[in-house]
Amino acid sequence: MGGSSMVVIGIIAAILIVYLGFVLVKPEKF
Repeated sequence: MGGSSMVVIGIIAAILIVYLGFVLVKPEKF
């Protein structure tokens, strides 16, 4: 159970990092 929860947290963190990256690179689109 603990391993699966860590995977979910990792996926969410990766999505947030990619989203923030796009916001910082192209702020005019937001």
